[in-house]
Amino acid sequence: MSPTISAKDRNILRELAKKQLEYANSPANKETIRLWYLHNACKGERPMIHLEMGTFRREIIPKRQKCEGERARSVEDIILQSFTNHEAFADDKPVVDYYPVYERERLLPFGVVVETEHAESPNGGRQGYRFKYPIADLRDDFEIIKKSEFHIQPGEAERERDFVNDIIGDILPVKTVSHSFRIYPTFDMLRLMGTEQFFVALLEYPELVAKALDQLADDYIEYLRLLENKKMLHPTTSSELLTMGSFCFTEELDESTPVKAAGSWGHLNSQETVGVSPKTFAEIIAPSFNKLAAEFGLMSYGCCEPVHEIWDAVLSKWDNLRKLSIAPWCDEEIMGERLRGTNIIFHRKPSSNYLGVGTALDEDAFRAHVRKTVNAARGCTLEITQRDVYTINHDEAKARRYVEIIREEMANHS
Repeated sequence: MSPTISAKDRNILRELAKKQLEYANSPANKETIRLWYLHNACKGERPMIHLEMGTFRREIIPKRQKCEGERARSVEDIILQSFTNHEAFADDKPVVDYYPVYERERLLPFGVVVETEHAESPNGGRQGYRFKYPIADLRDDFEIIKKSEFHIQPGEAERERDFVNDIIGDILPVKTVSHSFRIYPTFDMLRLMGTEQFFVALLEYPELVAKALDQLADDYIEYLRLLENKKMLHPTTSSELLTMGSFCFTEELDESTPVKAAGSWGHLNSQETVGVSPKTFAEIIAPSFNKLAAEFGLMSYGCCEPVHEIWDAVLSKWDNLRKLSIAPWCDEEIMGERLRGTNIIFHRKPSSNYLGVGTALDEDAFRAHVRKTVNAARGCTLEITQRDVYTINHDEAKARRYVEIIREEMANHS
């Protein structure tokens, strides 16, 4: 039975849907979308900026909510997230002209459910966590490495679409969408055995690590074929989210139906292997990553890892790499030299300390931080996504000023 929505909550949602559609159809939003298409083709007119709100959304969204029912509030949350960046921060996150719903599907790596323990944060939410590792030694416990399980729930997206469509569908279209397909093979391994044992295995049983990662890559590829056959992949060519913290706008991918992985954006990262030598990464880990990357039309790579360490040996060889994460721990100057004049986007992730630590924004220090990036990325297609900010101390004005400073430094020093 579908949950009921009160008349009051329904009216609130309908008014919000009208607001979202108005923003989406505004000249300013259409101009932002035009700029994204050019930017992702490495023909941009200026750098693009996104302040990712998800990690501090509890300071932003709940106070804007007016619905009373739990189910109505979940719909309200999604609508508010669609345009709050535009209202609060004036960054380049586009406002979509639809309400998104998603397929219910997942791959369970190696078919192993890993128990997780969470720590409670002071505000009552869940913050830190740890896994209870089932593998103590990869050689002795290799039998735990089995074929991954595929869990799909056909029809769930359609049921959600019908539910929301009944409330706001005559105002705002409800659309089933996909994000870029993200795969984290080394994270999947570390969930089973932890960092220490993973590094020990790289030293003592490198062939077993390579074997496990290769099996996992094959599982993901088989899973992609399953999703293709069941028509559960959807185009990633416009405002869909592109991991990490970007958007998929492109005219270079095939939008034909059914959607294939080869016509989609993919994302890989391996932030867990910081400390692994480039040689070991290239020999043991990269073969499975190369196999996976070849499945997609365009690739985004990286999260927090310093990608300059594996650029020459691995990433420089990917013909479909379009966005590369330049994390706070990455050597910006090296990557500026490597990416200058290429069709690979210098996707900078500034340090979160300037916005997320303390109540006052040190404008001079932050300007210097951004200016260093602008100088390093001169001649590159530059994009800035601010991620991993867990609090703005409830100060939206500070966050908006943060975005303004980035714009000013880009305009003055590009």
